[in-house]
Amino acid sequence: MGFPTANFDLAQEVKDGIYVGLANNRPSLVFIGSNLTFGETVRHGEVHILDYNGDLYGQEIEVEILKKIRENKKFDSQSELVEQMKKDEKAAREFFGSNSRE
Repeated sequence: MGFPTANFDLAQEVKDGIYVGLANNRPSLVFIGSNLTFGETVRHGEVHILDYNGDLYGQEIEVEILKKIRENKKFDSQSELVEQMKKDEKAAREFFGSNSRE
């Protein structure tokens, strides 16, 4: 879908939603919940680090939640979800004061 993510364990109780955060001190977009659009029921966390192209597989990451952007919701299609994810990314970039994507 164009947004590589790293999964992480939920160490503390955080309400479901989409957040601006930091992953290993890097500006990030954070998802907490179950993927309702695809019928998933297992609650988990995912993080998309802005402007990061490295490989996080097998690495430990620390995620800090800074601000909630919106509630988790079910979309009618994958394309609607991707469009919303682009809006979420824009909101995160505005929060961090960055409009560039390398």
